[in-house]
Parts: sequence; C-alpha cells; structure tokens
Amino acid sequence: MKSSVDFKRDLVSVQDELFRFAFKLTSNREEANDLLQETSLKALDNEEKYAPDTNFKGWMYTIMRNIFINNYRKVVREQTYVDQTDNLYHLNLPQESGFENTESAYDLKEMRRVVHALPSEYRVPFSMHVAGFKYREIADKLNLPLGTVKSRIFFTRQKLQEELKDFR
Repeated sequence: MKSSVDFKRDLVSVQDELFRFAFKLTSNREEANDLLQETSLKALDNEEKYAPDTNFKGWMYTIMRNIFINNYRKVVREQTYVDQTDNLYHLNLPQESGFENTESAYDLKEMRRVVHALPSEYRVPFSMHVAGFKYREIADKLNLPLGTVKSRIFFTRQKLQEELKDFR
C-alpha cells in the first residue's frame, strides 16, 4: 500500500507534465491552471481508490481528461436551447434533418469516424461548431484567431466531403 506521503510526493512530481497536458486541452493558461487544480483535488479526494500497482501518471492523466470532457459537456449542455413554447412549436416545425432512415444513420457514423480521425486542432473546433458554438465563441474558448477557427472548420468540411463523396 502506497503511503500518503508517497502519494503526495508522486502528485507533486507530475504537476509540470499535467499542466502541459491541461494547456494542450484548454489552450488557455488560466483554464489549464484551473484544470490542474481540479485534477489534483480530485486525486487527493480519491487517494484511497488508487491501486499502488498501477501507473500513477496514467491515472492522473485519465482523471484530468475525464474532468475536461465533463466540463466541456456541461458547457455544451448549458448552451443547448430548450423549446418551452406552447405545443413545442420550434421542435415540431418540419425539418430536413437527414436522419430519417438507417442509411442516414450509417452516414452519420461514417462522418463521426472521419472527424475523429482528424488531429485535435481540427476536430475540436469542428465539434464545437456542430455543437452550436459560434465562430467567435470557439476562437475565444480555444484562444485562437477567428480566421484560424474558420479555416479549420472549412478544412474539416472539405475533408468530410472528400471522404464521404462515395456515400451519396
């Protein structure tokens, strides 16, 4: 069993690497510091769950990644529009969603495969755009110039069209 002193020493020893990983995820120093702090607190709160035979650094990276994903999902959820009109007027408007049949569901799966194969600098802005973020919000969140965000989303759309041209 790893002693509490050893655990804390290991936690301190990975702080620099964890900060670099946090910065890579957030692209913002302040948010990276917040993520590092939240990760360290979560690790300390769950010290008893750490199995001494496992990779400590890997355990910490997993905690950080999960916190980042949960925070991202929370932001997306908070920005999701909820139709509270009488008779769900907005939701009941006729829409050409393109997801009415199994063929379209397959296309969606194929689109996800293509997007997930892209490097994160393209995948993250595109996913945020699809989730409803405006270009300016994405630029601010990722600390990137607006033009860079637009070009990365454009590139991802082109890549999707190229990869999926045989599916239609």
